[in-house]
Amino acid sequence: MCQPSKPVTNSKLADIWREIQGSNNWEDLVDPLHPLLRSEIIRYGEFVSASYKAFDLDPNSKRYLNCKYGKRNMMREVGLEKSGYEVTKYIYATPDINIGDTCSRWIGYVAVSTDEASRKLGRRDVVITFRGTVTNPEWVANFMSSLTPARLDPHHPRPDVKVESGFLSLYTSDESSSKFGPDSCREQLLSEISRLINKYKDEDMSITLAGHSMGSSLAVLLAYDIAELGLAKNDNIPVAVFSFGGPRVGNSEFKKRCEELGVRVLRIVNVNDPITKMPGVLFNENFRVLGGKYEFPWSCSCYTHVGVELVLDFFNMQNLSCVHDLETYIGLLKCPNNNSVDVDQNYSKRDSTTTNFDNINNHVMIMGGEFFDRAKDLILSAQDFNMLPWLCVAGNMVSLVQSHGLDNQLDFF
Repeated sequence: MCQPSKPVTNSKLADIWREIQGSNNWEDLVDPLHPLLRSEIIRYGEFVSASYKAFDLDPNSKRYLNCKYGKRNMMREVGLEKSGYEVTKYIYATPDINIGDTCSRWIGYVAVSTDEASRKLGRRDVVITFRGTVTNPEWVANFMSSLTPARLDPHHPRPDVKVESGFLSLYTSDESSSKFGPDSCREQLLSEISRLINKYKDEDMSITLAGHSMGSSLAVLLAYDIAELGLAKNDNIPVAVFSFGGPRVGNSEFKKRCEELGVRVLRIVNVNDPITKMPGVLFNENFRVLGGKYEFPWSCSCYTHVGVELVLDFFNMQNLSCVHDLETYIGLLKCPNNNSVDVDQNYSKRDSTTTNFDNINNHVMIMGGEFFDRAKDLILSAQDFNMLPWLCVAGNMVSLVQSHGLDNQLDFF
């Protein structure tokens, strides 16, 4: 039985909420992990978990690829009725890739703290959460791992600031025929954020972005976008990202620009999670500089993590399907003295009537080595040696996942 960290009072949080949101880049709060910061990381992790629980993957459902619940009832339906937040908007994303079945999918939501919760928190908190990869087009977008200029500020394109093309595609692509509206994920978010900043302009505010895996990449892109456009600058609104098991998003110039803009990212990572080491399995921040002085010619094309890292260690976990699982991340944070966390097998990111987690876990254990070896070969062949076009590799990865019966069941991104 794990021993959860001691509960903390909201009144104390109200006194130091800016530090918890990263005003000092979490200095002296990560090692050792401050109990208030631990509590907030868990809280935001549970908001992200809600986006999995509410996502409808039943192809026979009228809400297929949408949220199962209406905005008014969602928090209650996912067990967060006492969270003190109300959902204000659902967010949809469409990957711009040349395959079929690329309609808009529900990717997350925007929620705002209630008046009562805001008094306890010390400010009005706007939280935006993103789930990780679930559908095949999202898998393809994930493996379109080439760097491309972000160009999110039309007045200052900054061509040297580059991000992963698949994540940028999910963030910026639109769909004119979508029943949820033609706007891109980016346009939906910037519009809602601007509306909420204006609505609560006379209050202290924070904007908190949280995501798991692919979702953490979208959160980082959004934080950069908000900062580059200066949406929250005049109102002194802190923008913080809580990233769970997130991959690299951009190159060293992207990291540098994020630091110049004061983008705050706290990366919660499992040392054994392979997704946190992608893209850039070989060419990354550890392979840019020789002897701490001389940059290699390809340094501008190396993927680089952004932000402060909080390292968790699932060393004793024997189940390969759990090393990237959000519930395992949350469980280890709740039980800091127990690194062999038991994941609740009754919990499912899918409908329990369509997914047998015991069978999946056994399957992963049996074929884990084969799967990861083959996946690594595919990734390295394209990313580090340019032997195959990335779209081809992405298609091969989707086929690999499907061949092992894992598509729409496990979230590796």
